[in-house]
Amino acid sequence: MDILTNRFKAGLREGRQQIGLWCSLASPVTTEIVAGSGFDWLLLDMEHSPNDLRDIYAQLQAMAEGTAAPVVRVPSDDPITIKRILDAGAPSLMIPNIEDAEQARRVVAATRYAPQGIRGFSQAPRAARFGRIPNYHARSNGEICVLVQVESRRALDNLEEIAAVEGVDGLFVGPGDLSTSLGYLGQQNHPEVVAEIERTIGRIVASGKAAGILTANEELAARYAAAGTRFTAIGSDLGLLARSSEALAARFRAGL
Repeated sequence: MDILTNRFKAGLREGRQQIGLWCSLASPVTTEIVAGSGFDWLLLDMEHSPNDLRDIYAQLQAMAEGTAAPVVRVPSDDPITIKRILDAGAPSLMIPNIEDAEQARRVVAATRYAPQGIRGFSQAPRAARFGRIPNYHARSNGEICVLVQVESRRALDNLEEIAAVEGVDGLFVGPGDLSTSLGYLGQQNHPEVVAEIERTIGRIVASGKAAGILTANEELAARYAAAGTRFTAIGSDLGLLARSSEALAARFRAGL
């Protein structure tokens, strides 16, 4: 597979289950470690973490020898931010809080060169390996993967219209914000929320697009995968460090 082929996007097209990990620690060292741990994809988060563009750039470099494909969650639907992250070499983007089809069309356009979109042209960004990939610009539109987050009641009301937007490759259910929107603040594992998420996954699958989710609850992750998710994040670097360090300290203290 050549360097421009987006293997994560290819996996979505093929309907393969791809297991992921959320990365919020803003460290190329920790990202490099987990990139070789056996995950299919890593989500580099810019919405709810201290990651900025330089951090993402370094983490994309750190992942180069790993087995996991990078997906960057941008902080907003701002086209300038999207352009800069694409130029840094991110092949797949997740855009938070998409609520209608028009907004989805705008973010897809931000990832495409004209005439399909509005992405600004740069002759030799890192994405083109500084001009060493001569066909980068010609192929880029077809290889960039766009994942949109549906995480509000309004997004659910417009789900089929969002899914129908050309260029949207997958819809990611954001359980935290969605549970809040449904009136269950901090209760993303509430039975009513879980039932709504399963219904939403079914609707996404019926639309012909890939469905995704994040949950650190392995039982729920398996349940959502059975419902139809095809890019399923099962934890976070932050959570692994916090819970594992707590458990280590507690075990040793209990033995004293």
